[in-house]
Amino acid sequence: MIIPARFNGPPETGNGGYTSGLVASYLDGPAVVTLRRPPPLDVELDVRRADSTIEVTRDGSLIASAVPWPALEVPPPAVSYVDAVRASLGYPGFAAHPFPSCFVCGPDRNPGDGLRLFAGPTRGGVAAPWVVPPDVTPAMVWAALDCPGGWAVPTEARPYVLGRIAARVLTVPAPGDECVVVGEMRGENGRKAYSATALYGPEGDLLAHAASTWIAFRDLG
Repeated sequence: MIIPARFNGPPETGNGGYTSGLVASYLDGPAVVTLRRPPPLDVELDVRRADSTIEVTRDGSLIASAVPWPALEVPPPAVSYVDAVRASLGYPGFAAHPFPSCFVCGPDRNPGDGLRLFAGPTRGGVAAPWVVPPDVTPAMVWAALDCPGGWAVPTEARPYVLGRIAARVLTVPAPGDECVVVGEMRGENGRKAYSATALYGPEGDLLAHAASTWIAFRDLG
């Protein structure tokens, strides 16, 4: 398995959602993926399957693991595309972003290169409009479910990185579809925060949803 450099999150490491989508592709159905180390880019990673567990390693070090997910999380409710566009104007990442080159939510990425999902505040959480790119894949849907969940967690004082994501992809949207990704914070415990995200199609139909665990940085310096 190789994570192309285009799909970065923090500099020089793979976007957590995209990486998790690649790992989950080795299982059938919904999966929960735990990121053990920052995923390296443009290098070959070893994939091993033992029963219903997938392990991704490099030089013997565990990078990520995946197991089936029962998909019991209740997804956040839908938001209209118009309301999502309005919410995106208030995207906090425009003012300050810990990883401005992130494939999913980085404002420094050009249209057609990054997903440019700018999740701004809406009722009970955040929402972002998403015009689906021509090269959409299931792993990109996982990526789209990633960052809006992080922006649903207050990040001003302590940025977070993805530690675990469980996702169920019902339908991969068609290129050009005007979709909406919504996110809600679901709890907090020490350095961990929990969120849920959902992807809705042009007709308001649920296409995918996820539950994520975020880990706060110990040292921001």
